Amino acid sequence: MGIRVSQALEEATKRLKGVVERPRFEAEILLAHYLNCDRSYLLLKDRDILDDSSRFFELIDRRLKSEPIEYITNRVSFYSKSFYISQGALIPRPETEILVDKSAKIISSSNIKRVAEIGVGSGAISITLAQMFPSLKIIATDISLDALAVARENIRRFALEDRIELRHSSLLEGVGDIDMIVSNPPYISKDFKLESNVVDYEPHTALFASRDGTELLRKIVALAKDRSIPLACEMGFDQREAMQSYFLDLGIENYYFYKDLANLDRGFIIK
Repeated sequence: MGIRVSQALEEATKRLKGVVERPRFEAEILLAHYLNCDRSYLLLKDRDILDDSSRFFELIDRRLKSEPIEYITNRVSFYSKSFYISQGALIPRPETEILVDKSAKIISSSNIKRVAEIGVGSGAISITLAQMFPSLKIIATDISLDALAVARENIRRFALEDRIELRHSSLLEGVGDIDMIVSNPPYISKDFKLESNVVDYEPHTALFASRDGTELLRKIVALAKDRSIPLACEMGFDQREAMQSYFLDLGIENYYFYKDLANLDRGFIIK
């Protein structure tokens, strides 16, 4: 026997309470996803009958097991745009929007024409920059075929196939002349304890780096120095001292660190 939409929402909210921060909000998101409608339409549908509510509550059960809601709905918001996402690609975080802003300032002020993104993931960074700068060409690399599949789908949805080229490669292997590097690489040390909703579901290759988490950061910095091009890169909140020391070792002087909205060190720019 079916139940009303309002009853399904009440039951889902009750199950999610104490497990997620905003149980009613997440219940609405998952129900709207299940019904393939906007959240605002749920009020108009509150007396409608769900003939097969069990399928909706399967989604709730997945959330109760800490699966990120973005993977359940295959949707993530980044820079006010909706992107496709699935397991195999890292879920874009709000703080990475700052990396986009910092990159955009360099592209604009330095008349950058060709950018390489190392570790494209979902494609959110490259796509956002390509939309900001209609003449920009981007080569985006990743070692993960799963991530490249997600990026390819997003590039298709935004009709940017002619301006963003994907490469299945490590760092800048096979990449020719470029004017700038942008990257949000893996920078978490392997012994750092993450919450289950992250470590149990998101790709470890996009999260963890060896040593103190700065291994790939150092390699990317060295690539930018060798090519004498600017770099915009995200990093961990506790890696400023290590990276500053590395800049000194390489003789890099023209750089600065930037903070996120929580006032934590979150990245660096090498000009």
